[in-house]
Amino acid sequence: MPIEETPIKETRIAIVHDWLTTSGGAERVLEQLLRLYPKADLFTLIDFLPEDERSFLGGRVPVTSFLQTMPLARRFYRFYLPLMPFAVEQWDFSGYDLVISSSYAVVKGLITGADQLHVGYVHSPMRYAWDLQESYLRQTRLRGVRGLAARLLLHRLRLWDQVASQRVDVFIANSAFVARRIEKLYRRKAIVVPPPVALPPAGPPAPKESFFLTVSRLVPYKRIDLIAEAFAGMPEHRLVIIGEGPERARVTAHLAPNITYLGRQPDSVVADHLARCRAFVFAAVEDFGIAPLEAQAHGKPVIALAQGGVLETLRGLEHEAPTALFYDSQDVASLRLAVRRFDAVEDRFSPENCRMNAARFGAERFAREFSLNVEAALAAHRRQDQ
Repeated sequence: MPIEETPIKETRIAIVHDWLTTSGGAERVLEQLLRLYPKADLFTLIDFLPEDERSFLGGRVPVTSFLQTMPLARRFYRFYLPLMPFAVEQWDFSGYDLVISSSYAVVKGLITGADQLHVGYVHSPMRYAWDLQESYLRQTRLRGVRGLAARLLLHRLRLWDQVASQRVDVFIANSAFVARRIEKLYRRKAIVVPPPVALPPAGPPAPKESFFLTVSRLVPYKRIDLIAEAFAGMPEHRLVIIGEGPERARVTAHLAPNITYLGRQPDSVVADHLARCRAFVFAAVEDFGIAPLEAQAHGKPVIALAQGGVLETLRGLEHEAPTALFYDSQDVASLRLAVRRFDAVEDRFSPENCRMNAARFGAERFAREFSLNVEAALAAHRRQDQ
């Protein structure tokens, strides 16, 4: 229900998102926030979202930071990470009663006054600055002076991130896994509201084909390179990879005749492959993991690493209605073993159970739970001001 239909319809609202460069899981959340609060103003550090991915903005033109006009920002915006905390702190939110940040990096560090409420929806604390630092440095092969400089930068980011976390009045996490990380890193409690999963329209299922599928941004922690390497050694199993990103060269280095790399594709092509694949393959330690649930929404089982948010959303073989096969280690041998085990247990996964599992995380649930928690927080905040 849009906020304008609720008792807090006069609230002046700003929604703040880290950056808009591609449409992924975090942008699915942003889309729902913009639907919930259609009169809210939108802020983002940079906006280079392709035209064919902008429809969810509803024609909004976001307010950007000075980073938008920096040299080569469109292609190398990540190089401006040292300036992002400073950029966030330059925005003026004094004209708003409620500020909602959608953050997996820095925008939760925005500055508000004592009479304003800041609700921070956290997709993840900065992975590369905290518990994934060593993995990030190893996978990006930063060594020597460059490695030392990166470690110093990440150290400074951690210090700032801890200070910035105290500027959030109410934390909402996308999973219990992230809520535990928030409590460990920031010493703050968080409410859990799972993000929305897009459910395809009802209709006859597409015929299942023999290929496995993975869809992802090609960034280090997603470990698409591991998936490609694993399948390159299993010529009897076909794999299709959809996605684009800075890890493209590393991923395509493992291509073999049984692996098809399609690069970035529109939503319609992704949905078509999800509908026809044999199973979805996932190798990341993800904070929630929308992609596996989108595969489930199309009736597909998931072969997933048994770490992170997927343990809260997918149902393993021990469940009476399983929807996923988990493997224990983030390495090629474990994934290959899981794929071959899937061959033997595939008939235990029913499309109906997979779809029902995904339906637990539909957009209506997110809208209901998020808006109720925001309204409760705003009411409590206003009582304190009286």
